[in-house]
This record gives sequence, structure tokens and C-alpha cells, in this order.
Amino acid sequence: MKFADRLVGKGLDTWVIIQLIVYNLSWMVALVVPMAVLVASLMAFGSMSQNNETTIIKSSGVSLYKMITAPLIAATIVGYLLVLFNNDVLPDANHQAKLLMQDISRKKPTLSLEPGIFSQEVSNYAILAREINPKSNELTLVTIYDYTDPRKINIVTAEEGKIFFSKDQFKLIMDLKNGQIHESDIYETSTYRKLVFRNHRIAMDAEQFSFQQTTPGGPRGERELSTNDMLIIVDSLEKKMGEYKNHFKDETYRQMFLINSTSNKNKGKIIQRKNPLVYVRIIDKIRTAKNLVMSNSKRIEYAQSEIDKYMVEVHKKYSIPVACIVFVLIGAPLGVMVKKGGFGVAASISLFFFLVYWAFLIGGEKLSERGFFSPFWGMWTANILLGISGILLTIRSVKETVTIRFSSLRKLIPKQFRNEEEKNSDENY
Repeated sequence: MKFADRLVGKGLDTWVIIQLIVYNLSWMVALVVPMAVLVASLMAFGSMSQNNETTIIKSSGVSLYKMITAPLIAATIVGYLLVLFNNDVLPDANHQAKLLMQDISRKKPTLSLEPGIFSQEVSNYAILAREINPKSNELTLVTIYDYTDPRKINIVTAEEGKIFFSKDQFKLIMDLKNGQIHESDIYETSTYRKLVFRNHRIAMDAEQFSFQQTTPGGPRGERELSTNDMLIIVDSLEKKMGEYKNHFKDETYRQMFLINSTSNKNKGKIIQRKNPLVYVRIIDKIRTAKNLVMSNSKRIEYAQSEIDKYMVEVHKKYSIPVACIVFVLIGAPLGVMVKKGGFGVAASISLFFFLVYWAFLIGGEKLSERGFFSPFWGMWTANILLGISGILLTIRSVKETVTIRFSSLRKLIPKQFRNEEEKNSDENY
């Protein structure tokens, strides 16, 4: 749906649409997996608590710490697999999706001719047909202006014709019958030629109407690179920034020395006011020094912003998988407290925590790229805060029995899910 307006009317093959969907599913998987872990934890422990299974397990001497051990191990495995996915699959999928969208954007819609209206969709040609049969692609009273040769003006007229694409879709073929070709030269106005034909065929370039996929390669953005590739780029940028800083320091000292020497040299003239142009020279020196210092400062700022941009993506590839573990710490105690194992309650609670998580993550990403704080804190703050909250919830759930009531919030749950919850409650009762 996001790309629907760019795909409609392009005559794309079904396989191309499937490829586009599959490539874009990769970044969706990276985002959905942590939320799925949270939903699963809430539903599993909520169902156990609803059926009093957690109470029975606790009475047998097994604490909540032991109960969440297996889910934590499973979340660790899922997180590790997600790290591999983010480094090995996601960058290539993002790159392929970008190339495919570029190829699709270059493809023009299928040629459409309207009776009595000039069409200039084919480059270097203007085509006019008075009558068109859409079923057989037959044209009547055709006029074609040919601009392929900038030195000449060719006008082709025909009583009838037929238009179709070649088998490879690279050429647009125009079969004309009973017509004339009028040719004139721009530089030799006295020259004029008129050719009469019974059958004439024009092959026009139609590559803009055909879809051709670009082979993988070319420059990649930060979301199309693995962690190792980005760290190599960051290392080279840090070396460059070190050179910029040394140059900045040397250039600043040099300009200060030149300004001071110019001022001391002309100090007597300034006092005696024998040469007022000395003021202008000193001001010019100061302006030149300012421009050079500002230029070097901008280069350092740009290099730092590029480093931050890549480091944000590096930390993101690990912070999102670690969220799987954090969401188990959140979901397990909340499921025990809520005592509801249905999808409605689990989805509602999960959505709330996930919105909080992504608000921190997206805000941290933007602020880190703008240099307000380091990429580490921008990408890991959400995990740290929610992780601490999960640990506190787990400790409290172990020490005392806490039940969260949703009677006042019950109206916020969708009706179909609410009915499902009531049905499950009645069956358990």
C-alpha cells in the first residue's frame, strides 16, 4: 500500500510485485520479532496465571525466576538469530528493495494514444492518429513528427497503420501503409525531399516502457551495510577527522600569527593615521582567517555527523535483538499480574510498551544523528529503562501477589477481543 501509487499503470509482472513485497518484509521482520516475543510472553504467563497454574507451581517451591529461565534462554536464541539476520540478510534485502524501486520508478506507463491528440510519450517522436481501434491497434490518418536527427525535420503521413511492441519490448514498431515522408534540412533551407511509399516501418526506442532490473552493486547507504562494513567506514572517517582536526589547529595558529604580525607591523601607521587602508588590510586578513577556520570546522562537523549516522545503525542492529530479552522481563511479570491470557489484553499491553519503546528509539536515533548525545545512549536508553522496569516488576511479582484489574479500561479493548475474553473466562469457570 505504501508504494501502490508508484506501481499502478506500469504493467509490472506479478513476480516483480512479489519481489518488492519480499524485500520489504525483511525490515518488517526485524521490527516485529521483539513485539511478537512480548505478546507471546504476556499470553503464556497470563494464561498460566488465569488458570491458577502459576499459583500451583509457586506452591511446589518453584519461583518466578525459575519459570522465566526457559523463556529468557529462548529469547536469547531468537535475539542472536535476529542479530545474524540484521547483519547478513537485512542489508542485502534493503539494497535490493532500493534498486527495484529505482527500476520501477524509471519505467513509464504503457503507451496510450488518444484519437486526434498528439502523443509525445515516445522520445523524439510526436504521434497523431485521427482514429484508433484499441482491440487491433490499427490507426487511421496517421501523422508522425520525427526529431531523431536534430539537423532535419521529418514528417511522416499515412492513410493507415498498426502499432505494436517488439518481442523484447525494447522497440515500438509502427507499420504504415500508403503515405508520404516530407524531409527538410534546417541548415539547407533550399533542400526538400518528398518520398511516397506503400509500406513503411518505423522502429522507435521503447526502453522506457520496458522493465529492466539493475544488477546488484553500486553505492550503499548505512541501512544497506553490515556491521563490519560500517565499522570499516567509521574507522576511515575517524582517521580523516583526525587529519581535519590537526589541519584546523595548524591553520588557526597560522592565521592568528599572520593577523598579529600584520597588526604589529602596521601599528605605528595606524596610530599616526598616515595610511587608513591598513584598517582594510587587517579586516581582510581577519575575514580570510574566519572563512578558513569555519571551513575546517564544517569539515569536522560533517565527518562527525557521518560517524554518528553509521554508529546509530551499528547499535540498532544489536539493540533491537536485545529487546527480545527485555520484553520477556516485561511480559512475564505483567502476564502473572494481569491474569488474562487472551490475545486482546496481550495485544493492548504490548502495543503500549512497544509504542514507548519505539518513541525512545526513533527519538534517540534522530537526536544522536544531530549530535545531541552519543549513538550508544540514543539506541540503548529504551532497553535500559524497560529492562530496569522489567527487573523491578519481576522482583515485585516474586515477593508479593499483585493483580492488575482492567475493569475501567475494558471499554478500550475491541469488542471482538472482549467477547473472546469473556467466553474464555466462562469456559474456565
